[in-house]
Amino acid sequence: MIRTSTLASSFALSINRRLLPALAAVAVALAVACGSSAAPTVAPQPTTAPADPSAITPILATTVLEVGEQRIAFLLATSKGLMTTPTAQVTPVYLDGGGSPGPTMEAAFNLWPYGVRGSYSTYANFDRAGRWRLDVQVVNPDGNDQVQIEIEVMEKSPVSALGSIALLSDSKTLAGHGPIEEITTDYSPDPDLYQLSIKDAVENPLPSVVVFASPAFCTSPTCGPQVDTVSELKDRHVGQANFIHVEIYDNPAEILGNLDRAEIFGVVDDWGLTAIEDYFNESWTFILDAGGRIDDRFEGFASLEELDVALMKVLPKT
Repeated sequence: MIRTSTLASSFALSINRRLLPALAAVAVALAVACGSSAAPTVAPQPTTAPADPSAITPILATTVLEVGEQRIAFLLATSKGLMTTPTAQVTPVYLDGGGSPGPTMEAAFNLWPYGVRGSYSTYANFDRAGRWRLDVQVVNPDGNDQVQIEIEVMEKSPVSALGSIALLSDSKTLAGHGPIEEITTDYSPDPDLYQLSIKDAVENPLPSVVVFASPAFCTSPTCGPQVDTVSELKDRHVGQANFIHVEIYDNPAEILGNLDRAEIFGVVDDWGLTAIEDYFNESWTFILDAGGRIDDRFEGFASLEELDVALMKVLPKT
């Protein structure tokens, strides 16, 4: 189910322009790894590399944060490309109250498919809303080993919250809304992901994995082949959970590569994704327990290993 040239193009589109000097080599490597016949073409851009070539540039993958414990993910880049050091140390610091630091946590590096990109992730507990800073320390033989990331923690985010019961949404299924090309932009879709609606899943006795994503339109630095990854997770846990893909766009068959024609699917609005500032089509994955309660959520790409750990927490103990 690997869409090689399509994924290469999507990944190339996702590169943040301010990081082109650091990531251009990564895009080329991706095209080679995916079997593309030609390297992705990148339009000439003004040089925006930091004055210090050894400096670390962070890319925050988790932008929607609220009071409580949740996953934080970020990428780190230097002028030589993305960093892949196995771990990084992360210390949250609350800024609105005088800069008091919280406990230091270890963030693990998660390699993404095709081995050319990856992110660091850990879980942090934010005990109050306001401005915070993540002080990150990572082994960097080529230069600086520290970087700071400022974040805003909300009292309550617009996205369906951890601990809440999932909405009984009538997401599209093959039985009710087929054919498949009219319910997903995936070029080689897995029919198993369109058998149940979210409502069906919440009302049956199994845990669930629900991914909101637009496979053909991966357009941010933190997106990846999330639907394919959920399909792989399904193959690891056949019959143990429900697995559902919800397409971001309501009219996949009419888009034909032109997002000006695209219309957001109403369920995406209901789950609060379009209420995120500057939201375009970033993927979100939710892990629901057997009672339909949201036990974990992942903004942007989450690796197979991350999702597997989260799902195992809600599977019945044997």
